[in-house]
Amino acid sequence: MKIIDSSQTRAVRRLIERSDTLDGEIARQASKIVAGVRQRGERALRSYARRFDRVTGPLEVTREEMEEGDRQTPPAVRKAIRNAARHIKRVAVKQIPKGWRLTVATGVTVEQRVVPLTAVGCYVPGGRYPLPSSLLMTAIPARSAGVAEVLATCPRPEPSVLTAALEAGVTRLFRVGGAHAIAALAYGTETIPAVEKIVGPGNAYVAAAKALVSSDCPIDFTAGPTEIVIVAERGNADWVAADLVAQAEHDPDARAILLTPDRSFAQAVVAAVKTRLETHDAARPSIRDHGVAVVTPTLDEAVTLCNRIAPEHAVCETESVARRLTRAGTVFVGPYGAQAAGDYATGSNHVLPTNGTARYRGGLSASDFVRVHSVQRVSRQGLRRLAPTILSLANAEGLIAHAASVATRVD
Repeated sequence: MKIIDSSQTRAVRRLIERSDTLDGEIARQASKIVAGVRQRGERALRSYARRFDRVTGPLEVTREEMEEGDRQTPPAVRKAIRNAARHIKRVAVKQIPKGWRLTVATGVTVEQRVVPLTAVGCYVPGGRYPLPSSLLMTAIPARSAGVAEVLATCPRPEPSVLTAALEAGVTRLFRVGGAHAIAALAYGTETIPAVEKIVGPGNAYVAAAKALVSSDCPIDFTAGPTEIVIVAERGNADWVAADLVAQAEHDPDARAILLTPDRSFAQAVVAAVKTRLETHDAARPSIRDHGVAVVTPTLDEAVTLCNRIAPEHAVCETESVARRLTRAGTVFVGPYGAQAAGDYATGSNHVLPTNGTARYRGGLSASDFVRVHSVQRVSRQGLRRLAPTILSLANAEGLIAHAASVATRVD
């Protein structure tokens, strides 16, 4: 992990302007797979499932298989999944937009209706480790929003993932992954029905596939490498190092960044990171290639730089700094706000925007699984009251037929 000064403009620009361009070869392969499933349906899906997921039997996991997997899950893990699920649901129900009805003027009312999506697809990665938490974070908000059909795909659903599927209320689970799973959810096959939205993190092929199908089936967002930015001028250097290393173990491309006005604190954190890497080999590539401590002239400039980066996770010491961190997927406050707590147990969603997309949105929430639309009611008296405003604006814009459609009713 290196230390740089914020005056090193080229190095700092790389932190802010990271590329979100997909690898060309990955994009080409994903496009071929998506097109294959879209055109050939079930036949292509099964071919890719045999090739990439090594599935030779049924693609769908039965309820009995889920229950057997649940029995195989260690009791402590099963209890943890249920505790996490309870917290996620408590947060999710607070996130659902509320319906309302307002009388704007006499005879004029506007209503906001909130209607859940009919069916959604939750992608659960099946890489080096099982990720039951990812299933909980995607399926529970959907169910909390009232979605009737919650489908999940996972190339290798381990027992803990099956426990999570039961706990989250997943209606159907399929043992497929990669770009072909995304294509099946978007366009439908004989086995996997098409859904109205696809959510959940995945590898580069999954991200490429989500981008490809997004014009036909909405997605949450395309995920890039995970990232953490810690803004601090003091604190426990070893705890800060622990958070940086924890994020770095996700992926060789993960980014772990410290922003501080105190060079000696930066040096202490870097030394603590080096010590921790002695027992955390998985984090070594990320820290080597993407770990950096940036020394800024002031704390204010560290806050400004964090907002320019717009990270997935931001961590800070105090409430006053937290109020100023306005562009981040999520913000952790205080010395005990370990980022890993949000990954598993706080109830806040860990499916978060990366690659700077926190500039304009936050993490996945129950609000992502509903349609919000308006209903307008205008009485005869109400239209007469609105007519002068409508006619003046319509005529000013040259939309004579608009004006006539109102005038014919009130004349």
